[in-house]
Amino acid sequence: MNILALDTSMGACSAAVLCITDSTRRLHMLQAEMARGHAEALMPMVEEVLAEAEIDACDLDLIAATTGPGSFTGVRIAIAAARGLALVTKARLYGTDSLAVMARAARLAGLEPKGPFAVAVDARRDMLYLGLYDQTGSRREGPLLIAPDDAAGLLPATLRVAVGNGARSLCDAAATRGRAIEIELPSLQPSAAALAEIALERGATSETVRPLYLRPPDAKPQAPAVARH
Repeated sequence: MNILALDTSMGACSAAVLCITDSTRRLHMLQAEMARGHAEALMPMVEEVLAEAEIDACDLDLIAATTGPGSFTGVRIAIAAARGLALVTKARLYGTDSLAVMARAARLAGLEPKGPFAVAVDARRDMLYLGLYDQTGSRREGPLLIAPDDAAGLLPATLRVAVGNGARSLCDAAATRGRAIEIELPSLQPSAAALAEIALERGATSETVRPLYLRPPDAKPQAPAVARH
């Protein structure tokens, strides 16, 4: 089984190849933090991880992409690349949300919560992208687009940890309710390596992979010009 995983949904760009045989398990990943430029960075990363894995694109069995939430442009980049590569290689497709991937990335980074934990990402305009997960990283709720105070009201009584760049806002809101939440991994990003692990475990495929948008785009179509006489 050869899995290619792609993420461009937030503040990083990453590509990973996970190669599984009866006796071996090899992971090759590249990741770079960036605010923009994902489209230019992704395919060279794909070429490099395929070369490191010593396989060709036609050897891929499954191609996975994060579906959002995240930046509108970034989410589309990985999905478009995954669809295009799947069309050419006949590999199967898989997609899952960015917060689930972050929850797995947190566990891979060493997070060992004693109860449920939150993934909170700054969605701007005083809003958060929020996901709640049990201590193994399995989803309990989300992803949601929600105000910090409303998010604090959803937290399970046993939740003590939040990760992601929105964790501070969540923790501050929780404090006004008398809740003490610890911040871990505040710079955490989705990871193609974590996505590859999820894709392998779930063994599911999708007919297609579509973006998950939790809010309308900031850009609005221009109103048609009105002719003046």
